[in-house]
Amino acid sequence: MTITGLRALGMAAMAACWMQAVPALAETELNVVMQAPLRTLDPHLSTAQIVRTHGFMVFDTLLGMDADYKPQPQMADYAVSDDGLTYTFTLRDGLKWHDGSDVTAEDCVASLKRWAANDAAGKTMMDYVASIEATSDKVLVLTLAQPFGHVLELLAKPSPVPPFMMPKRLAETPSGEQVTDMIGSGPFKFVAEEYRPGDQAVYVKNDDYVPRSEPMSWTAGGKVVNVDKVVWKAMPDMQTSINALQSGDVDLIEQVAIDLLPLLQMNDEVEYGVLNPLGIQVTGRFNHRLPPFDNADVRRAAMYALDQEQLMQTAIGDPEYYTLCVSAYGCEVPLASDAGAEYLTGSADERMAKAKELLAGSGYDGTPVLMMQPTDLTILSTQPIVAAERLREAGFTVEVASMDWATLQSRKNGWQPVAEGGWNMLFTYWGVTGIWNPLVHALLDGSGSDTAWAGWPVSPEIEALRKEYLVSGDLEDQKRIASEIQSIAYDQGFYFNAGEAQTVAAWTKGIADLQPGPIMLFWGVTKPE
Repeated sequence: MTITGLRALGMAAMAACWMQAVPALAETELNVVMQAPLRTLDPHLSTAQIVRTHGFMVFDTLLGMDADYKPQPQMADYAVSDDGLTYTFTLRDGLKWHDGSDVTAEDCVASLKRWAANDAAGKTMMDYVASIEATSDKVLVLTLAQPFGHVLELLAKPSPVPPFMMPKRLAETPSGEQVTDMIGSGPFKFVAEEYRPGDQAVYVKNDDYVPRSEPMSWTAGGKVVNVDKVVWKAMPDMQTSINALQSGDVDLIEQVAIDLLPLLQMNDEVEYGVLNPLGIQVTGRFNHRLPPFDNADVRRAAMYALDQEQLMQTAIGDPEYYTLCVSAYGCEVPLASDAGAEYLTGSADERMAKAKELLAGSGYDGTPVLMMQPTDLTILSTQPIVAAERLREAGFTVEVASMDWATLQSRKNGWQPVAEGGWNMLFTYWGVTGIWNPLVHALLDGSGSDTAWAGWPVSPEIEALRKEYLVSGDLEDQKRIASEIQSIAYDQGFYFNAGEAQTVAAWTKGIADLQPGPIMLFWGVTKPE
């Protein structure tokens, strides 16, 4: 062998030794207990928070919403014509789907159409749209047939069904069918082979993702990912979750039961706090299509029987983390109103007396109320029990059906008789960012449409006012309209506003740069190696 060959062999051997001596960089893995198990993947076909959070991991939106409720460019920059009828969106450079193909305007047109077919506010917007078309690979143009001032707001909304972009081949999935191929352009990639429905979901950093240059703010700005892998673990028992956090088996719990916070306060290695500053509204929804809640007087009786203070005390406990307010839109938003306060305020005894009086005169015949109770979602497991007792005291016959959250989510969409799998009442909650005006607030839909959110109330008065809101450009006028809508919705028993609560997350010391937002945000977060 030549000297050159020996020299080359020696260098190769040294390199091999060096590679063995220097360990590979450790993968940064964030282990998280989310507020509910992930069983459904299609973010266009579910309003569940866990599915929406999954959506923001994998997919992206044309616009994002910042902490001031303002739409900001995200996948696309935009321009609006002087007459307000033409919106031009230009995709930014570097956008790629997780399969390596380029994001195109045609993909986005198909995605917008699929989103609008599955989102109540999107459907409303499409009534005003003349066309949405791709004029080049990177430009799409939305043209209105008549003025509609909420286009940007809807394309940026983070809840309840955000307009996620997906490849055209997925967006053209037949109506009603689930998209199961999780190919997005977002900051994380979904690891399908490690997904166990209801047990585990795994995401890895999308190395091809190019964040925007602006600072992070809610779902807007630069989504910079600082961990290699995020693993969601399902632990329905809160005590088990807390034990796992304290032992270091998990790094973060999205929602901690408030009554268990003292356990964390004694541990110097654990921190906790409110990451969603606007909080949530807990809501008791009536099924207007089935007896006995097809009767407005029966619904009014139930409204008076239920009590915000009792429901919040039972579910949350510590008044530091809940607020009793009348507003259907959230306590601290521009459209906050106290219209219809008589249905939510006053002493519990006075309200119960009114409930009994109304129920006695309503013609209620003792038809049982089937109350669905989710057993694996701590924040909602107690309200059905407490509500059932209050309704029984008022004179209702109530049956509580216990089930997991995924079963409840599926069952709520059916309006067949109770004996065939139907339901009469359920409790859920909404992030304030998903209810803060009459357009996005799914529970204020008075169309009665089969595609409306479960409960299906019918109110021509509210639908007329919602159309008036759509074309109003004046905040004071919008406040007037929103207040009138709220008053009618409470009087007609659309749902019971059970109060507003803050959710508290907990994490191990060392986890840093957790981002406040309308959902749990995993960009920006850092974990020490």
